[in-house]
Amino acid sequence: MRDLANGAEGEFSGTTVFSPSDDGGLLHREIGTFVWQGVPRPAERTLRFLPGPTPGTADVRFADGRPFHDLDLTAGRWRTTHSCVADLYRGEFAVYDEDRWRTTWRVGGPAKDQFLVTEYTRAPASGPAPPTARRPAAGSSGPRDPRP
Repeated sequence: MRDLANGAEGEFSGTTVFSPSDDGGLLHREIGTFVWQGVPRPAERTLRFLPGPTPGTADVRFADGRPFHDLDLTAGRWRTTHSCVADLYRGEFAVYDEDRWRTTWRVGGPAKDQFLVTEYTRAPASGPAPPTARRPAAGSSGPRDPRP
């Protein structure tokens, strides 16, 4: 994460677990450590992925049920927006293969001016660890799209 207003950078490292929810969707729970300006602190987030109108789509909501954004991964890439009070979140999702995907959010408005990148890598099926989530400091290189 980079605060574009002052150049401060932070990084979240942790684990993401997807589990079935009672409403037929998936719960997406991230748990880890967020380091901001050298200070580590515990961090977590839960999202609800509800089935969309067609296969490969979802209605993504916050844990309390408020709408977050739409999602359509049928083409492997998706762009979406989310209005949060006065700030606008512009998101892009890219699926590289069945084990790696990336989200990028550009947040702008009177309260925020940020750039966030999250890289997801599925843990091997034989290993005990679930998929990991990592938000590298902005400006670092992440997975590259293997397609030309």
